[in-house]
Amino acid sequence: MKKPFLFYFYIFTIFLIGTSYADSVKTVLPSLNNIDFPVGYEKWKVVSLSHRTDNDSLRVILGNPIAIQAARSGQTNPWPDGAILAKTSWNQHVDKNWPGAVVPGEFLQVEFMIKNSKKYVSTKGWGFARWRGKELKPWGEDKNFAQGCIACHTPVADRDYVFTTPAVFIGGGKK
Repeated sequence: MKKPFLFYFYIFTIFLIGTSYADSVKTVLPSLNNIDFPVGYEKWKVVSLSHRTDNDSLRVILGNPIAIQAARSGQTNPWPDGAILAKTSWNQHVDKNWPGAVVPGEFLQVEFMIKNSKKYVSTKGWGFARWRGKELKPWGEDKNFAQGCIACHTPVADRDYVFTTPAVFIGGGKK
């Protein structure tokens, strides 16, 4: 009698744990041009950072392993197919504990550039996607919004349409 009870108890417990986990995972819709949200991007390594004085925002640019390898080896013109750059943006504000420091405030958005020279021919080899706010709402008016992205990036055509300059990291010691 106890064995069937324990069996059903365990099944029910696993079901409850699974559904509570599923409820805690945020579902993010694909971009309007059908690019899936790159889950786990926040664990990628830093490529660079930037401070936009025109809109008072701070940005950290992350890269997937292919982008990191390219950035560290100086192979960014062109960036290799498969490289993905993620630009995370925050409003800036002065740190209340350190008035000389500007620090991230409210999260604004995350933007992605995905290199695939065959798939994204109309946007010079780059797929563009952006999600706004903590809700990660897909950005754009329609599926053709990426034409505006590549138009903005045209001034850096000689850098494979990428504004970001990879930071140089200095290491020491043995591996």
